[in-house]
Amino acid sequence: MIGPMDQKTDVFEARRREFAAFLRSRRERLAPSDVGLPEGIRRRTPGLRREELAMLAGVGTTWYTWLEQARNIRPSPQVLNALADALRLDDAERRHLFTLNNRQAVQAMSTTPEHVDEPLQRVLANLTHQPAYVLGRRWDVLAWNRATDVLFGGYDTLERDERNIMHRLFVDPAHRRLLVDWESVARVSLAMFRADSARYAGDPDFERLIALLMQASDEFRSWWQRHEVISPLSGIKRIDHPVMGRMSFEHTGLALTNRPEMKLIVYTPLDDDDTNSKLAKLLDLDPA
Repeated sequence: MIGPMDQKTDVFEARRREFAAFLRSRRERLAPSDVGLPEGIRRRTPGLRREELAMLAGVGTTWYTWLEQARNIRPSPQVLNALADALRLDDAERRHLFTLNNRQAVQAMSTTPEHVDEPLQRVLANLTHQPAYVLGRRWDVLAWNRATDVLFGGYDTLERDERNIMHRLFVDPAHRRLLVDWESVARVSLAMFRADSARYAGDPDFERLIALLMQASDEFRSWWQRHEVISPLSGIKRIDHPVMGRMSFEHTGLALTNRPEMKLIVYTPLDDDDTNSKLAKLLDLDPA
């Protein structure tokens, strides 16, 4: 009879074998010229030699050989990063390397301009009766659908900072009046934002936004200093709309696998407060 410990051992052994095979396959696809090494004499096997890869990664040849032999060794995150750099791995391959070692790769801080691709724009447009928008790494609303516009007000009239979720929550009085449970929503959102922003600590754009919010909102300044963090949550958001009155939505955040710094936020109307029919009337009232 196989017990839990035996099953756990089998999993670790399987991962070590997969890790060893992955290392070997990526080493063999590299030519010496790819990493600035001379070709030298004719090679019996394709790719780099083990000693060459070990030299590039800054580890011992014998120790690296043990990794390719699936020995019971657990490399540190620093060593895994060095191996990934030496093997010229892309982001997906680097994550795979860490996953096989039960480690979590630290994502590099992205500073490139954010862009919402056309397929995602089409997803937004087709969510005709669900307000939805795409959040960027700083929680700026990058793209939105018509249902979002009629529910929360015209995002296209707002500047970038004004279009930021935290700015709307803490600085925009009209948006604040929309939220029936403003304080609980604001506290939870701030704790999620703080957790999200940790890997961008020191980023000038984040620092500028936080300084602006600290100056503009007493609540933000007080709660930010408590250093509360929570994982992303779904939940119910109740809206007190100036035209339609009380409306209730379930909001969900969806991670985008091809853009890990972005999220798709979707508001699903609930039966409570006759929200479906009220949203339909709002959409009819608003000229597209």
